[in-house]
Order: sequence, then structure tokens, then C-alpha cells
Amino acid sequence: MRNRHPIRAVLFDWDGTLLDSYRADTQAYLEMFHALGIGWDLDDLARHYSPDWHRVYRAARLPKDRWGEADRLWLQFYRRHRPGLLPGARRVLRMLHRRMTLALVTSGDRTRVMPQLRRLHLASLFAVRVCGQDTKLRKPHPAPLELALRRLGLRPAVCVYVGDSPDDMEMAHRAGVRAVAVRSAFSTLARLRRARPAAVLSSVEGLPGLLAASDSAGARRR
Repeated sequence: MRNRHPIRAVLFDWDGTLLDSYRADTQAYLEMFHALGIGWDLDDLARHYSPDWHRVYRAARLPKDRWGEADRLWLQFYRRHRPGLLPGARRVLRMLHRRMTLALVTSGDRTRVMPQLRRLHLASLFAVRVCGQDTKLRKPHPAPLELALRRLGLRPAVCVYVGDSPDDMEMAHRAGVRAVAVRSAFSTLARLRRARPAAVLSSVEGLPGLLAASDSAGARRR
């Protein structure tokens, strides 16, 4: 991963990148669709999944006047689950927090994400937390990431965004931030590679080594 500037901040996606939420997320979708009379299965959801759930609703041809009902149903079914962190995520966050600024940029609703952060004792690690309702436009639009950068007071060139979906990668590219992909059940490897990340990691556990190698290479070039 080429780096002309020392990395000062790492901004993370939440679901699928740090939180092991695939089962909770997809099960809530399937139960929601069933309650709405939509015959989607896991394959349908995999083909059309996006962090922007309105894209999913459009793909399922759900009328816009029922989106609020769908939101309430999804949250109702999701609350039956208590997803934990992905392996190594807590160790990686604590390690990185000692030497750089961390932030969270997620499409998730603040009323869901903030209680999860508090339950998992992670809220204090993130200097900035941007959630789905904080901007009018959602991923892959760069607005959420740009808002986080303004709140951090940092330039895109000294930041890295880590996510697990093509939408995450597109948002980072459009904001001028280097994008690192983490493989998860939400996206196939082929879809991630087509989104042109600077690197693809098999898990978030590989991130500290990648960042250290990038900074070392950058120091040699300087």
C-alpha cells in the first residue's frame, strides 16, 4: 500500500469489519421480508446487499411508503441478537489507538450502534463516530467520510478507511482516502477486488502489520 504521508488516523466501518454481525443482519432481513410478504432468500439478499439499506429496499421493489415499516421490523428482529466482535478486533483497536487517531464511519443507525459500542466497551476508543442519520447522503457517497474528516481536522492523505464492502471502497475513493478491504461474509472477494482497494485483508487482524509496512516504506522513500 503506497503511502507518501505518515498515517495519522484510521477510520473504520462497523458491521462486518469490526462487528461479527452477518448472521444477525441477514436473519433480520429475511424475517423482515417474510413479514412484508416478500419472498426473498439468502441468495437474493447476497446479490443485492448494500450498507445503504434503501438500495436493498429498491431491489426488493418495496414501495417507499413502506420503508418506515421495514425499518421498524428490521430493528425488532435484529434486537433478538447480540453480535460480538470479530476475532482480533479488540486487540487491533487497542494497539492502533496507542499511536494514532481512530474513528467510526458506519451506515448503521445511531440508536443501534452506540449501545453496541458501550456494551462492548469500545466507545472511548473512537474520537469521532459518524452514523447513518448524521448525513443526508449515505455510502457510497463520500459525505459520511468527509464529515468524519472535518470533525477530525485531518486531510484525506493522512487517513485510511477500512471496510468490508464495495460501497465502503467507493466512498473512500471519492473522499480521497486510501481504502483497505477486509473480507467478510457480506461481500465476495471478486466484488471487493473490483472496487480497487489499496489492499485486501483476510481479517482485520492483518491491519497493524499492513499499516506498519506502509509507513516504513513511505519513510524510506522520503
